[in-house]
Amino acid sequence: MQNEAKSTISWLMEFAAPHKSGYIASVLCAVIGVALSLAPYYFVGQMIVQLIRGGKELSFYLLYGLVITVLWLLRYIFHGISTNLSHKATFAVISEVRLRLTAKLTRLPMGYVLNTPSGALKNIIVEKVDSIEPTLAHIVPEMSANILVSVSVIIYLLAVDPRMALASLITIPLGLVCYMAMMSTYEAQFKNYVAKNKHLNATAVEYISGIEVIKAFNQSAASYEKFTTAAREAADSAIDWMRSNLWYFSAAMSVFPAVLVGVLPIGCLLYMNGNLPADTFILAIILSLGIIGPLITTMSYSDDLGKISTVIGDIAEILSLPDMERPETAAHLAGFDIALHKVSFAYEQQQVLRDVSLRIEANSVTALVGPSGSGKSTLAKLIASLWDVPVGSISIGGVDVKQIPLSQINANISYVAQDNFLFDETIRNNIRLGKPGASDQEVERAARESGCHEFIMQLPRGYETPCGGGGGHLSGGERQRIAIARAMLKNAPIVILDEATAYTDPENEAVIQAAVAKLVAGKTLIVIAHRLSTITDSDKIVVIENGAITAEGKHEELLALCPLYQKMWSAHISTKDRIKEALA
Repeated sequence: MQNEAKSTISWLMEFAAPHKSGYIASVLCAVIGVALSLAPYYFVGQMIVQLIRGGKELSFYLLYGLVITVLWLLRYIFHGISTNLSHKATFAVISEVRLRLTAKLTRLPMGYVLNTPSGALKNIIVEKVDSIEPTLAHIVPEMSANILVSVSVIIYLLAVDPRMALASLITIPLGLVCYMAMMSTYEAQFKNYVAKNKHLNATAVEYISGIEVIKAFNQSAASYEKFTTAAREAADSAIDWMRSNLWYFSAAMSVFPAVLVGVLPIGCLLYMNGNLPADTFILAIILSLGIIGPLITTMSYSDDLGKISTVIGDIAEILSLPDMERPETAAHLAGFDIALHKVSFAYEQQQVLRDVSLRIEANSVTALVGPSGSGKSTLAKLIASLWDVPVGSISIGGVDVKQIPLSQINANISYVAQDNFLFDETIRNNIRLGKPGASDQEVERAARESGCHEFIMQLPRGYETPCGGGGGHLSGGERQRIAIARAMLKNAPIVILDEATAYTDPENEAVIQAAVAKLVAGKTLIVIAHRLSTITDSDKIVVIENGAITAEGKHEELLALCPLYQKMWSAHISTKDRIKEALA
């Protein structure tokens, strides 16, 4: 537990380090503010003592009343300054942590991102990072100040009269016992609460993302039940947690403020025996009331303190993951031929590729074919460095990809997948992602060459039409054509098409095929296709089965020598014939 707490503090200090001066100034202002809030207790005590002594000078009471008023005003001014400084620093920290997390995701293997529910990542990047705010913006200045000032008052009371100082602290041990009992199960309860809410987030994202399929297949009841069950479990985890701590919390909050339980009887006894002056007794009563307020304020942050190790643990888990190993200095590539040597790859325990060796010549067309799940897409993604190769090696232009910066690989490879993601931006800006500095004319030229211009101009706002979240305002075929335009604008020397015509209807297939032909002219092309008729002219066709290459060659050679390819070709041709008959 000590190591975990130390690690949490270490992470918080690392996050806050760039804004250290802001936090120091905030703590100083908070200390002054709390001190100013306690100072009036002293002056009130002096006023009461003066009244007991028969003092009737109005000017004395007016002056002390004015001092108390000024002190309270100054207290709120310094508290406001402290809060402003701490929040300004904290919101900057939150922004920086979010940027670190999102930047980290771009450096991690794609497998981690795909295997982690998007709801869980969203929960960490949004809600979890937000929950750092109470610790840094409030606990750091206010808890520090309240503890420091309370201790200072206790020390002052000890100097004035040790007996009354100890009397004012009688209820604190009993309150701490109740409080410690409440906190004994905190970590386990909070982890259960976090786990249930992670599951709720993931289920909610899954439910919303899959609403079209849910409606289409009349699965609303079952899917909604799954969501409501997750929501109920999340709510129950919080209710059960609160219920189990209610008695301890109520007891602690009742006992802690009851300082007069010790101060009044002990003080009265000492006063009646002549061992305690009246002014000291009154001062002890007044100051004892001022001790516990700051301590209770400090304790009110215990909930956030209890959560912070779990919160920082989730954030640190992502930030501590090893990056894909890449240098920063650009490598010299002797062309754009690609070579794989004894590559093996697995998703956790599932072996996907086994001892794959392959050479892809520059400026050639290489098609990857095989049954679903054979490893075609994985092989293409490894070439694009979406994952690191754990066994074997992949080289581009004679250089191992692990010796090439990711930025250089990304600049030299265009990857067009079967399910392309478009941002909730305009069509123009989605195409411009291929080349961020491109002019409007360059964007429109790429759209014309990819066969997009005509359908774009038919939209209500043309190129300024929003694509919607994930491109939801466009059809699957339109999204693919936008993705091809984006890749065409990028103009990378290596192009990977992973089922790039999967959502193409027969009417637009010729348009997209023509666009793809322009896109890949004079480039190294790797294409994955189930429609074998689209890759018969490839320079090389590679047949993959169960994660291994079983054959490679041209279309005619494979028809003559590869039984699997023959079977796939026959199935493809018969499917086309059946479709023609159905449409006839």
